[in-house]
Amino acid sequence: MTRAPYAADPEAHGPREFARAIGGEQRGPRSAFQRDRDRIIHSMSFRRLKSKTQVFIAPDGDHYRTRLTHSLEVAQIGRVIARALCLDEDLTEALCLAHDLGHPPFGHAGEAALSDSLERHGGFDHNAQTLRTVMRIECPYPEHDGLNLTWDLLEGLAKHNGPVIAPNWALAELDAAFPLKLATWPSLEAQVAAVADDIAYDNHDIDDGLRAGFLSLDDLLTLDFLADQWRSIEKRFPHAPRERLLREMIRDQIGLMVNDVIEHTAAQAKGCASVDDVRGAGRQLAGFSPTMATQERRLKTFMYERLYYHPEQIAAATRARDVVARLYAAYAQDATLMPDDWRARLPQRDPERARVIADFIAGMSDGFAMQAVSQIYGERPLGLTNV
Repeated sequence: MTRAPYAADPEAHGPREFARAIGGEQRGPRSAFQRDRDRIIHSMSFRRLKSKTQVFIAPDGDHYRTRLTHSLEVAQIGRVIARALCLDEDLTEALCLAHDLGHPPFGHAGEAALSDSLERHGGFDHNAQTLRTVMRIECPYPEHDGLNLTWDLLEGLAKHNGPVIAPNWALAELDAAFPLKLATWPSLEAQVAAVADDIAYDNHDIDDGLRAGFLSLDDLLTLDFLADQWRSIEKRFPHAPRERLLREMIRDQIGLMVNDVIEHTAAQAKGCASVDDVRGAGRQLAGFSPTMATQERRLKTFMYERLYYHPEQIAAATRARDVVARLYAAYAQDATLMPDDWRARLPQRDPERARVIADFIAGMSDGFAMQAVSQIYGERPLGLTNV
């Protein structure tokens, strides 16, 4: 495949934080970005995403999305866009797969609880925790901490939502150790990964919301652009069951968004002769056209009103926050409750001590967190299954 001039180049990638030992072997004929992707896939943090909340906390059914299935869907969408734009697909895929590694159990509810618990110690942010996870917490190598990913990958994770002007303590510490030029825009691969995330959860959360009964077709048809799609689909498949038509509508919406991003981004990046031009453009280049961006904002507003802020969702999130808050309080009071390996690395003083406790909790799956609370307090958290 011809590489666009503004694509990231695996042969000219930025450095890794730790140089490889002299004589160290390179395992297999892979590019630097392929190695990044594989290190992420083989990490324990990636495996644990299979049991972390995407939308619904500890759902009963097997068909609801988790952080793992969401990340795989983001990667699929990201690769499609990257290929069409002649970007580096492997870097795009690696960014998509890694973007949620810092999420604690119970999604944003768990993040809010940790942020409250660490209020006096710098707070908690899942984006910064993703960098902390891949650079300091995952330690499979004998010579250094972290997965030792390329600068391009780490930059993309740090800035996939744009320049970071005021990094929190976690990102600031990592940037001081391995500068990531936080004030500039990242590569197009990182920008594509961010918009692929939006496309995936905008549409797949509709699917899960319908399955759970929190959304209905009538709800969706209050959005004129979805109503237009629905009428078109009914004409094309007049005898198909409604469930299949709903899934067809979601697929159509994904396709429309993907094609819009490809067309708009190609036009925005047309004058860029290198990845440095992308970083120096001073604005976002990959994204939706103005018309699609307006529709996407309306869809997000709808989803917050009808799904994310549904009374049952809010009640489940409140109970989940209590689980995480109680775990933090217990470990902060009695470190012997933590596993030996974590207790051995626990600093003696705050804020470092509090932050390592948060690292331990952030790595938990939903089920492990509920089991830990049960073991500590002698009671099983109730009411966290909401679908």
